[in-house]
Amino acid sequence: MTYGTLGLVNDRLDPVLEDRAGPWLTVPDLAERLGVRLADVRRLIEDRELLAARVGDRAVLAVPSAFLDEEGPLAALKGTFTVLADGGMKDAEIIGWLFQEAPLTGGSAIAALRAGRRAEVRRLAMETAW
Repeated sequence: MTYGTLGLVNDRLDPVLEDRAGPWLTVPDLAERLGVRLADVRRLIEDRELLAARVGDRAVLAVPSAFLDEEGPLAALKGTFTVLADGGMKDAEIIGWLFQEAPLTGGSAIAALRAGRRAEVRRLAMETAW
């Protein structure tokens, strides 16, 4: 299955993608982990520092924990989100793209970003988006 076949199902993230991108942190979990107010977490999502999706049986808004490091949102994510969104991808497709295995990165794009290989991921994102 590719990221293009995954997306939203009844306003929830596709269960296959939900499993692939998990574990997930809800907005209150994120606020606690980052030591900030709920409004600050919502601002991170609105400003696209983080992407969120509705997950679980109760369709709660949550963020993949892989989007964070010890200090907060991964710095390389926002630009990667922008490149892919400018190419026409929806948020669910972007999440799917980040977590799918990509031979060029030797794993998933999110794993490459976490390993500090931002330029490689951005090149791949530009090729994918355009």
